Amino acid sequence: MSWQPSTDPEPDDRKACDALEMVIVPRARDIGAFEVKRALPYMKRRMVGPFIFLDQMGPADMAPGTGMDVRPHPHIGLATVTYLFDGAIMHRDSLGNVEEILPGAMNLMTAGRGIAHSERSPDIQRRDGQRVYGIQSWVALPKAHEETAPSFQHFGAEGLPIVEDKNIRARVIAGSAFGATSHVKTLSDWFYVDVALAAGATAPLDPDYEERAIYLSEGEIEIAGERFEASKLLVFRPGDRITVKAVKPSRMMFLGGAALEGPRFIWWNFVSSSQERIEQAKEDWRQGRFDKVVGETEFIPLPEK
Repeated sequence: MSWQPSTDPEPDDRKACDALEMVIVPRARDIGAFEVKRALPYMKRRMVGPFIFLDQMGPADMAPGTGMDVRPHPHIGLATVTYLFDGAIMHRDSLGNVEEILPGAMNLMTAGRGIAHSERSPDIQRRDGQRVYGIQSWVALPKAHEETAPSFQHFGAEGLPIVEDKNIRARVIAGSAFGATSHVKTLSDWFYVDVALAAGATAPLDPDYEERAIYLSEGEIEIAGERFEASKLLVFRPGDRITVKAVKPSRMMFLGGAALEGPRFIWWNFVSSSQERIEQAKEDWRQGRFDKVVGETEFIPLPEK
């Protein structure tokens, strides 16, 4: 996904239970094919663990004959995670990977020193129409790995651990939660879990990770007697065990991890601990020095602002 900066004021619902540091209300953005709700980056909270970008895509109904077309664009210094609840997206990148992203799958593209990719509707869904709904997030890389070789991991829904009983279903996308651990390899300590709760069910957000948040995409939940409706990002202080209760059937992402060793600059699709490195990436894309996406001739030009 390609990011455009915003200068709009950002609302802050602040404080509920003692363990809750901040409530972020996402800003709506029209990216052409559909609307996204952007929770990170946020004026008063740039990251949660290494998570530096979080968009809810849709839900959006795309008519037959239409589709999503995010042309090739570059990234450095981050890993992208595309996770779908509904629909399909065709991923192509400059390493030669071509992968159809389906609901419940984990696609982790590590940009490192530089990669380009495109995201488009597959041919069948473009012909017949589809509902697109999911979460796009970026994870900033530790300084030691910012210039690592680019790579791509794909795990189908069946390859990720599921923890469930009659009232809860959780898919551990990365890291560890609910006694299960994902096989996805990460370059820092972070976690990402898709959690669905029936009305009245509870789930723990354990203090195993330094920084933690819950992005509520559907339903309504209660924490320490206070209620929250979708769509909100709840950011918690370190150290407290949190119990989440679903007031209505709810779906949410548990996320977070260890804080990085320092702040990150973000400009367009580039993330780095060095402003100079971002300037270099700008020039590299402007001059066509990134490797090309296999099978693509289009590209998104470098923004002038």
